[in-house]
Amino acid sequence: MALSFDNLRRGKKYGLQNYGEVFEFQVVDMPEEGAYKVKDLNTLETFLLHDLVKYGRGKDFDLFELD
Repeated sequence: MALSFDNLRRGKKYGLQNYGEVFEFQVVDMPEEGAYKVKDLNTLETFLLHDLVKYGRGKDFDLFELD
């Protein structure tokens, strides 16, 4: 069951699957309501979560918490 973006918490680690790609990230900050600054756990690059879904959500879209 997919999580909602509203359920994301700072410091927690999440995974996002969309269009066959899987991204693992940690929420770093929430500079404004609904915008999440995240850090990719593999490349350590920081970006906004909106950048991962700005081209839409595929049929395989899933947002889940990592252990």
